[in-house]
Amino acid sequence: MGNIGGMVAIMGVCSIVLLIGAMGKKVEWLVNFILRAVIGTIGIYFLNYLLAVQNISVTVGINPLTVLTSGFLGFPGLIVLYSINFFKYL
Repeated sequence: MGNIGGMVAIMGVCSIVLLIGAMGKKVEWLVNFILRAVIGTIGIYFLNYLLAVQNISVTVGINPLTVLTSGFLGFPGLIVLYSINFFKYL
C-alpha cells in the first residue's frame, strides 16, 4: 500500500513538470498574472486601511472580481477600481 502512494506522488510531479513544459511561454504569463493579483490584493488592503485611518469611507472590497481586475490590469486596475468608487461617492 505504501508503494502505491509513492507512485502516485511521482506520477503527479511528473505530470506537473510535463504540463509546465508544454505550456512554455504561457507559464510566464500565468506567473505574472498571479504576482499582479497578489500584489494588487495587498495594495487594496493597505489602501483601504489608509483611507479608513483618514476617515474616508470609500473602500474597495476584496473579492474575486477585484482580484481578477488587479491581476489583468495591474496598478492601472487598482486606479480604475478606486476611481469607480470615488465616482459613486460623489
